Amino acid sequence: MEAVATDFGIHEALNKLGVKQVNDGTSTGSNWFSNGELIDSYSPVDGQLIGSVKSTTPDDYSKMMDAATSAFKTWRIMPAPQRGEIVRQFGDKLRELKEPLGKLVSYEMGKSYQEGLGEVQEMIDICDFAVGLSRQLHGLTMHSERFGHRMYEQYHPLGVVGIISAFNFPVAVWAWNTALAWVCGDVCVWKPSEKAPLCGIACQNIAASVFKANGLPEGICCLINGDYRVGEMMTTDKRVPLISATGSTRMGKIVAKTVGERLGKSLLELGGNNAIIVTPDADIKMTVIGAVFGAVGTCGQRCTSTRRLIIHESVYDKVKSAVVDAYKQLRIGNPLDENNHVGPLIDKDAVKMYQKALKEVVSEGGHIVVEGGVLEGEGYESGCYVKPAIAEADNSFKIVQHETFAPVLYLIKYSGDVENAIDIQNGVAQGLSSAIMTNNLREAERFLSHAGSDCGIANVNIGTSGAEIGGAFGGEKETGGGRESGSDAWKVYMRRQTNTINYTTDLPLAQGIKFDL
Repeated sequence: MEAVATDFGIHEALNKLGVKQVNDGTSTGSNWFSNGELIDSYSPVDGQLIGSVKSTTPDDYSKMMDAATSAFKTWRIMPAPQRGEIVRQFGDKLRELKEPLGKLVSYEMGKSYQEGLGEVQEMIDICDFAVGLSRQLHGLTMHSERFGHRMYEQYHPLGVVGIISAFNFPVAVWAWNTALAWVCGDVCVWKPSEKAPLCGIACQNIAASVFKANGLPEGICCLINGDYRVGEMMTTDKRVPLISATGSTRMGKIVAKTVGERLGKSLLELGGNNAIIVTPDADIKMTVIGAVFGAVGTCGQRCTSTRRLIIHESVYDKVKSAVVDAYKQLRIGNPLDENNHVGPLIDKDAVKMYQKALKEVVSEGGHIVVEGGVLEGEGYESGCYVKPAIAEADNSFKIVQHETFAPVLYLIKYSGDVENAIDIQNGVAQGLSSAIMTNNLREAERFLSHAGSDCGIANVNIGTSGAEIGGAFGGEKETGGGRESGSDAWKVYMRRQTNTINYTTDLPLAQGIKFDL
């Protein structure tokens, strides 16, 4: 693979993961095939071609679905703890390959190497969670109103689960869905982002090796590749009862409509417009740490990235000054160099979106506090490196209401009590993650109350970015309402069934109706 930069062991990582110069993009496990056009993957780190993937054609998709639907018949009847054992082995394989997979994530997507390793660790963590879950797929037992009857609920696998993931978390979000779906007895079909297809190839290689070693059939873990047209093959397919889609709100609305028209189920993880409220009782040091990491981590390309800092007027200047000083210390460069804090945006289209946002906030009356701009010269040849920027703005600005997937942080001043800040925070269309920085117990509890944050995630004295595996992850409003990962998120991957058993010799009917038979 001569086109790939040799720095930081990328060649070695690709070889360990089985990623070739040209890869078939359709797989049922160890069986690979594709007849579509090539998708070239260029690294935003240095602009180099990493490799190519052949996209999935309708014929490829049909062949893959035949394998998936057939495999489901075998996989669903395997006891759940045995399915959990397969997931445990997958997690162990990820531990073995954490370093090369983390490097590929960093190099293909552009996030820091530490974040790449962290993403693989999330995959390992969800496998651990799923293994325990495989022995806890419980239902309820209810008392029947009829003598000699027993009622209970149980959960059954859905079938084929379709997963559409985004570029910013090219491996973890797939694992969140897949590990849970597998222990629930489902088989999975994954369409990774066309902006990070090689991460999908690597993960499929890892999973396929585990299923093959256990003598399991092709089709439990499937991969397809391509643009939105390939995604439509799944969203319109009645054989796929659940589509889990991560991406923009625009994309999610299309998926929801398409799947809903065939009365399928959709799990949507869409845009965020996340805010940290900073009250007069906030710890300024903690605030700066949470705000800066939340705003610039992954170069502002997380759905949980901090977009808005809502600061009380009494501490506004102090917080503003501290955050601006912190931005002066940021190091921007190759994300595989662990001395750097911020890597590149995913591509030049993202750069244009970033530049447009900065122009729009000024045109609406905002003020730039920390200048942005595109970096040029040695080390920045890809054209995807930008400076994290800060602007003073009003929550009503159109650009502030919009999610810009880039490192642009808006400072918004509020006065009065915390209710005013909560109203500002809730005054956007998205509802994913939120946080408040305060040492005032009443403010914290007000923020978490029924009349507080309207987001799926609400934190106190930590930032908006990131989440633990043990809790359900997702948001409300235009974030889509989906829940992945921990808690009882597993239930979306199963169908609920109510059972009634009559163990008497009589069959009592409702409302005392009788048949003389």
